Amino acid sequence: MNKFSIITLIFFSIINSFAQEKQIKLNTKEIPSVLSGVMSDSKDSLYFISVKTGDTSWINNSSPFYTLDNIRINPAGTDKGLFFDFNNKDFYGIVYFGMYPNNPSRYPQPVLFNKNSKIIQGKAEIDLSVLKGKYDIANLAEIGKAKLGYRIVNNYGAIIYDGVINIRETGPFTVDTTIISGPFVNIITENSATISFETNYSCVPIIEVSGSEYSTKESDTNHEIIVTNLEPATDYTYKVQYGNNQLVFSLKTAPKSGSKAPFTFAYTSDSRYGAGGGERNIYGVNAYIMKRMAALALSENASFFQFTGDMINGYSSSIGQTNLEYANWKRSVTPYWHHIPFYIGAGNHEALTNVFNNGTSYGISVDKFPYDKNSAEQLFSKNFVNPLNGPISEDGAYYDPNSKKVDFPKYGETVYYYTYGNIAMVVLNSNYWYTPSISMIPEIGGNPLSYIMDNQLDWFRKTIEKLDSNSDIDHIFVTIHTPAFPNGGHANKDMWYFGNNNIRPTVAGIPVNKGIIERRDEFLDIMINKSNKVAILLCGDEHNYSRMKITNKTNMYPENYSGKKLKVSRPLWQITNGSAGAPYYGQEILPWSESVNFFSTQYALTLFDIDGEKIRLRVINPDTLEEIEEVFLTQ
Repeated sequence: MNKFSIITLIFFSIINSFAQEKQIKLNTKEIPSVLSGVMSDSKDSLYFISVKTGDTSWINNSSPFYTLDNIRINPAGTDKGLFFDFNNKDFYGIVYFGMYPNNPSRYPQPVLFNKNSKIIQGKAEIDLSVLKGKYDIANLAEIGKAKLGYRIVNNYGAIIYDGVINIRETGPFTVDTTIISGPFVNIITENSATISFETNYSCVPIIEVSGSEYSTKESDTNHEIIVTNLEPATDYTYKVQYGNNQLVFSLKTAPKSGSKAPFTFAYTSDSRYGAGGGERNIYGVNAYIMKRMAALALSENASFFQFTGDMINGYSSSIGQTNLEYANWKRSVTPYWHHIPFYIGAGNHEALTNVFNNGTSYGISVDKFPYDKNSAEQLFSKNFVNPLNGPISEDGAYYDPNSKKVDFPKYGETVYYYTYGNIAMVVLNSNYWYTPSISMIPEIGGNPLSYIMDNQLDWFRKTIEKLDSNSDIDHIFVTIHTPAFPNGGHANKDMWYFGNNNIRPTVAGIPVNKGIIERRDEFLDIMINKSNKVAILLCGDEHNYSRMKITNKTNMYPENYSGKKLKVSRPLWQITNGSAGAPYYGQEILPWSESVNFFSTQYALTLFDIDGEKIRLRVINPDTLEEIEEVFLTQ
């Protein structure tokens, strides 16, 4: 065998991050049988051999300069304040800090002080004596405890992370038990809610609602607590007690199933970082626009917020980097997530990959494995709390190479549905088992962007049948990251690929039976011809807003398409809103462009007002509060 050197530095990280290459060691038994050409040598180092060229590409995954574990550290209390040791002598920057005011606030935020601390060779010390007297807005001197917010900025001015920490005493200071992420309201039903959060120290927290207490059985740092025995459509105050501290927020349960009472929900996607610096790029996230989105949704009395994909820049081979970006996204909407649920769907930028270096800029990227430990789906499910009622995996499909073995990633919390009043929301994953290196799929295997694989499609069909027959449901919304009909910036992908039906997954070296156009049509057929209640398809991926009406007059196919064509029995709206801060795309001219009713490149929050049989859509720019459009989608 020829000697192959490891070629340095593959970047999937964002600005100012630094990667060191390393080979991954994995024994042959842990290599997924659904991939092809992936092997390990006598030292268990992974490589890929191309059948076409015979070239060998060794695995080289990045070790970023910033990860959640090395940035979100627990500081130490000192006589003067707090000491941060990031254990990295090459890290220089600034820590900004300030107190949370000690007065009631529905959406609590820290107020950063006008002084800061420099990070020198990975160390920084905050002097809290500067927050005495008139600057002691937390009343630390009086009550002996305070909550601090801090911001980590690197030497180039890029914001890396916003954190929070509780302190007690007035010197020497002690780091207290802190909720460092959350609390978040999740999975609201008519009689329950799930509250999730993370603490810096292991503890057994208690949630109190209307005199009843709910807790976990064991001490931990990650907490999911289900509050039950609630009444429909009722406002509740909930108290989270952790250590010697307490937070108090409010939530509202869902209306009784089938209720015709009016309500509003919010939808958007694609908040990965944008141009302009500052909070438009807090390490992978356009936190500035996302904060505006969430604040607008709450000011418009949204009952819940659906966000479907591309939260973060992602496309990383590092779990630590991806976790840091997820943490930054969650932090951007935390004050609002205290009160209403944010249901999250997966996008292509949530990709977590293993990368084989073939000498190109990005290498050959596949969904990270082993799938039960490290896949994109697995990490997504660890970071978010969504209903667990979706399909298990693609195991058992006709293309499964071994029915007795787990070969595919689990869908986890990336595919699910929920109901609220008289509507249902079905959330799909168009980036499952995703191989970003699409041109290499016929060789190495994987799933191209936008393809809905068989088991997910079968689950979708059965779920729509069940919801369609449910007399409590008047409207079904379906949301998926990639649109069935791209209109701005994605003609070469999504469910179109310039009309190339040859695009399809390859499993264990064998392409599946149906191509992307055929699968798109099966997806549409379920919504249009097999259902009377699917009203709207909510998409993202394209960084713009568009409203398109799919009818029997919509031209869906490339010229000279020889495959079977879908008959559209009734209209269906496709609302694409990827306007949450990612760099914009302009409109493209495509076969179905005459069916596009509205297109905008403004930042946009879509608000759906549900009133019995009526659905009104309002689209508002969260940055300017300008109304972009208002239209009734049903009468």
